[in-house]
Amino acid sequence: MGDTVTFEATHFGVKQKLTAKVIKMDKPHEFIDIMVKGAFHSFMHTHRFIEELDGTLMIDYFQYKSPFGVIGKIADRLFFGKIHENIYCFSSGRIEEDC
Repeated sequence: MGDTVTFEATHFGVKQKLTAKVIKMDKPHEFIDIMVKGAFHSFMHTHRFIEELDGTLMIDYFQYKSPFGVIGKIADRLFFGKIHENIYCFSSGRIEEDC
């Protein structure tokens, strides 16, 4: 717990970095990280792992608040769906299969 990781991604031609810190670890069931540096006003990501007969199901929950007030809310509606899809593809390791 307390480890940090920095991700770099390009969304709509703009390179962005996000640094996250692990704030909760419940091995092997879940861990939670929060953004400590990045473009969002706030960002929390819960990673849950559920054992299944043929492997492990990973479920991601995102709680975030965009910057820039009303403009940020409009941008969420216009753009965040595609960004979320990119995050899913990266975190699940299913780029070749699904994305």
